[in-house]
Amino acid sequence: MTESQKKLAALGCLLTLVLAILDQNIVSTASVAIVRDLDPVGGLARLPWLITVYALAATAALPLYGKLCDVYGAKRIYLGAVALFLAGSALCGLSQNMGELIAARTVQGLGGGGLMSVTLIVIAHLAPAEKRASAGGMGGLLAGLGMVVGPLIGGLFTDNLSWRWIFYVNLPIGLFVLAVGAATLRLPDRGPRHRIDYPGAALVAAAAVALLLVTEWGGREYAWGSPTILALCAAFAVLLAAFLIRQFTAPEPILPPRLFRDPTLRIALPLQLLTGFGMIGSIVYTVIYLQVVRGVPATGSGLYLLPMAAGIAVSGLVSGRFVSRGHSTKPYLVAGLALAVAAAALLSTLGTDTSRWMLGLDLFLLGAGFGLVIGIVIMIAQNAVPVSLLGVATTSVRFAQTLGSALGTSVFGVVLTRVVAGELPGFDGLARIGSLPDGVRHRALEAVTSGVDTVFLCSAGVLLGALVLAALLKVGRSEPSEGAEGAPQPVTTG
Repeated sequence: MTESQKKLAALGCLLTLVLAILDQNIVSTASVAIVRDLDPVGGLARLPWLITVYALAATAALPLYGKLCDVYGAKRIYLGAVALFLAGSALCGLSQNMGELIAARTVQGLGGGGLMSVTLIVIAHLAPAEKRASAGGMGGLLAGLGMVVGPLIGGLFTDNLSWRWIFYVNLPIGLFVLAVGAATLRLPDRGPRHRIDYPGAALVAAAAVALLLVTEWGGREYAWGSPTILALCAAFAVLLAAFLIRQFTAPEPILPPRLFRDPTLRIALPLQLLTGFGMIGSIVYTVIYLQVVRGVPATGSGLYLLPMAAGIAVSGLVSGRFVSRGHSTKPYLVAGLALAVAAAALLSTLGTDTSRWMLGLDLFLLGAGFGLVIGIVIMIAQNAVPVSLLGVATTSVRFAQTLGSALGTSVFGVVLTRVVAGELPGFDGLARIGSLPDGVRHRALEAVTSGVDTVFLCSAGVLLGALVLAALLKVGRSEPSEGAEGAPQPVTTG
């Protein structure tokens, strides 16, 4: 590829990351408008499935995408994932009822599962090892900013145009990405075709769906001790065991066991899971604090999160620049997690009357910590494996982060509700606070604040575990060469 082709391809990759990140975070603020338009009577009950089915489809498809890239070449799978995502986006915008929209979100999620991971694989092919810090750091930077900016953009589209535009806006961007990718990308292809472990992919997808349904339904739709939740837990355990057995017996497993013989990946995977676990609590429950305790509207809560976005941007850009100049990644990873632990601990002291500038300072420090962490673990994992395992290594780390985020959402939700119930017995809903008498409302706000503080304290503990793992991580400086064992020589372009 020429330098101009690489620059255009890199632009397409960044735009793909924008599509992936925004769509995960942009729907929430449009939810009320969607229900009002499509099903004002019964749509509220099915509203959570707009988020859930996308997450289920994207997570279930993740492990398969990595193997497909390693077998068929990243270009084909990258363009296919974008095309599938665009088809789902168009169907979402055209939906006339909640059932059609939920089905379209499933299609969109199947494509969306490959947008982030496959794009990171393409970036890894485009950038040599010494440049991956800048490229991966930019991807992580966009991920962090998307968590903050997505809800704000969703609110703006909904208020000024229509909720359908949160899906239609994907189409021109995605078509540009497809045109650029088809015209510029010249990536290595494996040549001889290998078998894909579709039974293994089905088992891990089913196990992930069972686990995500437990985290989504547990304590909300069904009691934790209900037959439904217990059956899902049992199904997850059985499916996970069957998947692990399959990986040791399949000729070409979807998740090769030799990945876990690498000392870097043995630590990187649980490290990314804990990071995802802690990060989601920090962001989701900051929004709950703002909306419930401080009475900030949904769209306005995005403005309160701008200090976090600024922290992510500053630290991500600075660390990416220094690492690309040859500095080791480990000090930045350790420093970022230490800063995130300190910021989460500070956020655990929030009160009902904490000043906006103090909250902004805490969120800036939290963002600065995350900016040093996001994207680095994936880049470390990519540099630790031969080219033949680049796809499965990347998607494995992303899979760990996704599961960590799902578990964090569920566990922290249980923590919040238990603390609130303990301090205010009989209180059964955050949405009812505004209608309570003054004295009771003040007690309810104090209880919710105490619950959010406990969530942040737990988040600090989880991130402290990630910090310990980061301190144990051994980071190599060199990339395996394409002539190394297990790294095939490219024979064609695709």
